[in-house]
Amino acid sequence: MNKVSVGLLQLSASESPEENFEKTLSSIKEAAENGAQIICTQELFKTKYFCQVENWDYFRFAEPVNENSQTIKELSKIAKDKRVVIIASLFEKRAEGIYHNTVAVVDADGKYLGKYRKMHIPDDPQFYEKFYFTPGDLGYKVFETRYAKIGTLICWDQWFPEAARLTAMKGAEIIFYPTAIGWLPEEKETEGETQYSAWETVQRGHAVANGCYIASVNRVGFEKSPDGETGIQFWGQSFICDPMGRIIKKASSNREEILIDEIDLSAIDKTRTVWPFFRDRRIETYSELTKRWLED
Repeated sequence: MNKVSVGLLQLSASESPEENFEKTLSSIKEAAENGAQIICTQELFKTKYFCQVENWDYFRFAEPVNENSQTIKELSKIAKDKRVVIIASLFEKRAEGIYHNTVAVVDADGKYLGKYRKMHIPDDPQFYEKFYFTPGDLGYKVFETRYAKIGTLICWDQWFPEAARLTAMKGAEIIFYPTAIGWLPEEKETEGETQYSAWETVQRGHAVANGCYIASVNRVGFEKSPDGETGIQFWGQSFICDPMGRIIKKASSNREEILIDEIDLSAIDKTRTVWPFFRDRRIETYSELTKRWLED
């Protein structure tokens, strides 16, 4: 099949993981009833973005991520009932003292296909993820679902062209980016538009460079920092862009939305034929990319 309908769940979060989970399950059902076939959550959808501070108490939010875990069982039931693929961003407890920022993928028959662990972990003001997450060790992943071959990267991964390239090289037709990104109040007036533009532009560039679809889903709303000092204004604006980098649908900046759009996978072959970037790669010249920096 060439055409597939993608659904992105752009939601806000409350203090209750249970409430957030139920809202997301309801939104998955609503998206499915409105025609979505592949549905993706925002990053860490079960909780507020707790990484604004370093607090050992928040490790309690982590859970196992496997076919026997309760969350996966509930997602699998809905996926099977509604015949949809679900991409869910979760806080994974792998073992005592080892935690990951993880995406789980469930196919349209309810089968758990596996997971991807976030590779690039930020450590910036209000984004203290290195305190919580061990860098991923599963490599870049592509999952062959009923409707499409999908790649799953997560938030900070979206700034790295190498991650998108390797995911596309493994066959991804659509790369999904569950995301939690926004403005710090003190930066919004002077840097806000520039920051947002950079975020959107780099992802559209990944679509162009790799001739594939990009689907980026962000959370929305203001979340006060747990320490009461400041907070993050998540900018929403989840979007889908085509292999030419054109945005074909985008959500608002200030409200919850279920963004749904149909895409034509045959556009990938057409685009890559006209712009044969993979054909013209000079792979024998790229060995230095494995180095941290090149000295004079």
